[in-house]
Amino acid sequence: MIYTVTFNPSLDYIVSVPDFTLGLTNRTSHEMILPGGKGINVSMVLKNLGVDNTALGFIAGFTGEKVRQELEKLGIKNAFIQLDDGFTRINVKLASTEGTEINGIGPTISKSHQEKLLQQLDTLKKGDALILAGSIPQSLDDDIYSNILERLKEKDITIVVDATKELLVKVLKYHPFLVKPNVFELGEIFDTEIKTKAEIAHYAKELQKLGARNVLVSMAGDGALLLEETGAILTAKAPEGTLVNSVGSGDSMVAGFLSGWFKKKDLRHAFSMGVAAGSASAFSQYLATEEEILAMNEIVKGKVEEGYENSRLN
Repeated sequence: MIYTVTFNPSLDYIVSVPDFTLGLTNRTSHEMILPGGKGINVSMVLKNLGVDNTALGFIAGFTGEKVRQELEKLGIKNAFIQLDDGFTRINVKLASTEGTEINGIGPTISKSHQEKLLQQLDTLKKGDALILAGSIPQSLDDDIYSNILERLKEKDITIVVDATKELLVKVLKYHPFLVKPNVFELGEIFDTEIKTKAEIAHYAKELQKLGARNVLVSMAGDGALLLEETGAILTAKAPEGTLVNSVGSGDSMVAGFLSGWFKKKDLRHAFSMGVAAGSASAFSQYLATEEEILAMNEIVKGKVEEGYENSRLN
């Protein structure tokens, strides 16, 4: 079984606002309210690809209950822990204004509730997979991910981490199967601005030296780079298309990669599926369907190359 953990889930209010202008009343042309959070996005795309999984994490208040209800409508298993106080955050995503979001803070998670999650994770067994994805509420220490992996280190579990800064760096000593920073996040870890693919490869290798087994770096319109455990490098240019909504494209990449990996246990196929899923979601109104992802993979798999050209990023 694949398990996703989302410490800070949300209700995402996704709106299109043509000609958005600061200081004026803006009206939407299209809007959706959907469950969100990186781990939940991974769960939804995995489900779209026919991969059974269970969503874990914390919910609170009426917004948290809405998240649960929406996932159940989609047929996604969940075992969320209900918090006593506060409410699951609401995130506003301006789909028509690239990268513009207003994200809520999230509720306080007590030590006793954290322990309940750890007890859930204690039940994972050999062959299971665990995806730790996204930010954490301010009430948690930035070693929560590493605490989880310390607890699970004797289990034969496939671990994937999609997080930033110290959340990611602190887990590397536990040798996660896959980490997936984007270019900005990779540069942030090493306090540098990455401008070329050679620099991406260099800093991906630095993450590998710290313990990561496979490093998948998303490069937005430039595609993606995979540094394999063997040291081999794969790259793929992004397919051509019109960006409709960048929300969840990185999470879709993680889901596509895992779907491909568990189907064939082949990193090239997993990489192609990851890039296809990320691109398909970016070109869709919301998270891509299986049909969209498989169609995109027919394009992407022909773009996968070994090594990389030392070119500048767009």
